[in-house]
Amino acid sequence: MKAAVIGATGYGGAELVRILHQHKLIRNYTIHSSSQVGATIGASYLQKLEPIDIEKISKDTDIVFMATPSGVSRELSPAFVENGIKVIDLSGDLRFRDSAVYENWYKKKAAPKHVLEKAIYGLTEINRQEIKNARLIANPGCYPTATILGLFPLLKNFAVDTESIIIDAKSGVSGAGRNASLATSYCEVNENFKIYKVNEHQHIPEIEQMLKKANSNLGPVKFNTHLVPMTRGIMATIYCKPLQMITEKELRELYQHHYQEDKFVRVRGIGEYPATKEVYGSNYCDIGITYDERTGWVTIVSVIDNLMKGAAGQAVQNLNVMLGIDEGTGLLAPPILP
Repeated sequence: MKAAVIGATGYGGAELVRILHQHKLIRNYTIHSSSQVGATIGASYLQKLEPIDIEKISKDTDIVFMATPSGVSRELSPAFVENGIKVIDLSGDLRFRDSAVYENWYKKKAAPKHVLEKAIYGLTEINRQEIKNARLIANPGCYPTATILGLFPLLKNFAVDTESIIIDAKSGVSGAGRNASLATSYCEVNENFKIYKVNEHQHIPEIEQMLKKANSNLGPVKFNTHLVPMTRGIMATIYCKPLQMITEKELRELYQHHYQEDKFVRVRGIGEYPATKEVYGSNYCDIGITYDERTGWVTIVSVIDNLMKGAAGQAVQNLNVMLGIDEGTGLLAPPILP
């Protein structure tokens, strides 16, 4: 199988190249950029960046990964789909059926309606059956991945006060992308911890859209994000109030049962809570859960590597499901330590 990575100079694109390089079914791949044609990503990547020529890529390729900023895939993906090429889009362009939601939160023109209707939301653990037959995948955002996997089993299987949900999320600096900015410069980030996009992060509607599949009564969720002085990783600490008593043992059994067939979700034991380093460089999502009998609140801790399960790793997991092969192909390396 032949693949193309468009937007290969970003962190997500470079991570895709690293994974595809060792994927047993990818016979070869090309890397593309609109701004750095002819250059190489770095010493580890031998082939040069090629221009984005839709017709040539369509002729030579079976699958296209769009690792581009928002606003690019909406222009390119329709042509690839029309040419019969499978597309996995890592940007936010295809995640919403309602174009007005995208335009309101991303402040960009949405993709054509007929394209949005074909796109399948690519969180494997939630939409595995739809992904199997898909030709166009909207890869999830990093924060939504950690949050949805953390909350979905509880909302689907247990009565929760849907107005009580609070999501306190933190990310490493690579989540902001590779382009230089003052906000992500060393002096601004080092020894600093700050909140950003308060009440207006573009991942809010994506989280709400998918959690409504678990509980249709879900309303707006309280979600805020923080920048942590580290390179990779996301931790979503989630709080909610169940409408009836539940023990910690029951909580853990609920999550273990829900994710028993999902090799990339690991539910921790009682009293165990994951750290970002424990999934660093891997495609795992680790989840710890507890119930506080004194306050009556549930706390869920969900961690991922934002460039792996939150981006490139999830994209390859979706590719594997689309191909009908073991979804762990190319992704089973353990986390990096230290």
